[in-house]
Amino acid sequence: MTRQIIIAFAFLCWAGLGYANTETNTTKDKTASSGRLEAYNKLRNVMRMVEERYVDEISFNEIVDKAIDGMLSNLDAHSAYLDARKFDELKVQTSGEFGGVGITIGLKEGALTIISPIDGTPGEKAGLKSGDIILKINDKSTLNMAIDDAVDLMRGEPGSKVQLAIVRKNEPKPIVFDIVRDIIKVEAVRAKRIANTDILYIRVSSFSRNVSQKIKEELKKAKWVKGIILDLRSNPGGLLNQAVEVSDIFLKEGVIVSQKGREESENIEFRASANSAYESIPMVVLINGGSASASEIVAGALQDHKRAVVVGEKSFGKGSVQVVLPLDKNEGLRLTIARYYLPSGRTIQALGITPDLLIYPGAAPREENGFNIKESDLKQHLEGELEKIDTTPKKQDNKNDITTDMLWDDIQLKSAVDVLKSWAVIRPNS
Repeated sequence: MTRQIIIAFAFLCWAGLGYANTETNTTKDKTASSGRLEAYNKLRNVMRMVEERYVDEISFNEIVDKAIDGMLSNLDAHSAYLDARKFDELKVQTSGEFGGVGITIGLKEGALTIISPIDGTPGEKAGLKSGDIILKINDKSTLNMAIDDAVDLMRGEPGSKVQLAIVRKNEPKPIVFDIVRDIIKVEAVRAKRIANTDILYIRVSSFSRNVSQKIKEELKKAKWVKGIILDLRSNPGGLLNQAVEVSDIFLKEGVIVSQKGREESENIEFRASANSAYESIPMVVLINGGSASASEIVAGALQDHKRAVVVGEKSFGKGSVQVVLPLDKNEGLRLTIARYYLPSGRTIQALGITPDLLIYPGAAPREENGFNIKESDLKQHLEGELEKIDTTPKKQDNKNDITTDMLWDDIQLKSAVDVLKSWAVIRPNS
């Protein structure tokens, strides 16, 4: 055993003894200190055995790193040790532009699961879906693989290829996707008008910086708006402050979300600021299994305050709070320190948000020839048919509008529009 290791172990034991000496001299404190010292000694012995007896030679620093990594990964799916490489990767990810597939992943029931593909990215274009389980990345199995390691394997130079083997519900065997990596740039907010209505559709793909400000800008431009659809489907979350600010746009008062942790300093309550200009406009929120974290905070807050009707599928169920704690300038820990709670007191973690109106994805059913109409509408329909053969130029739909055909292709969105059109009936006191 080297002199440096002996010194390190001596320091570790001294730290344990020093801690015990500062404790109040009560039987309970002495017992706790003794137990702590025994635990330190156990760790020391295991590390010594690994260093001396493991089949491959391994440095003491590597043993320490692996011990820390194993400890944190066994706490929960989101806590992790960030060594120098992973710490750099985190900086790249938060910069907002990187080469990769364009999916957000998490561990669900022990399986590496796609929370959501990001709009317009190679993963979304290839056909990856929320709920897909990643079985292999290139030639490596993901069984027992940490999230950070999976992310590292999928990230790479733009133009390079990565192969994913996917297990999908109701598919008889795994599906293999060959995907070309690209620079991932996320357009977090897009807004369109539902054609021939006063309904504004706002798509939020992630809660990155300035999302709330962009939503306010779109609302200010839509002075005609009499109904709002907030689409949070396949939105994996993002910044807590943006979730709070977006909720605040539509709420007049009350709690938006609270977080509760082990330390009293982590117990924080976020409330609406009572300056909403849009708190009375009828509203629907769309969610699905790829809606997680910040998305669930917004949907849950608006649902609890009966401010919006939530339509779609049950959300992912990620309601824990992580912080990055630096060990030094090159390494750190990502540690779960609290859980989120909605205004009603219910938790999101592992439960998710259950929609008010459960609608599975797909196209809305309709007659092939579109001729399923009432007798009273026949004249109007025939007039419309005449317009189809009219040779005079007709006004084209705004390219930013969501057309009727688009609605029929998306039954969840069509249901949201139908809810808003029926608002006076289903929400008579709103």
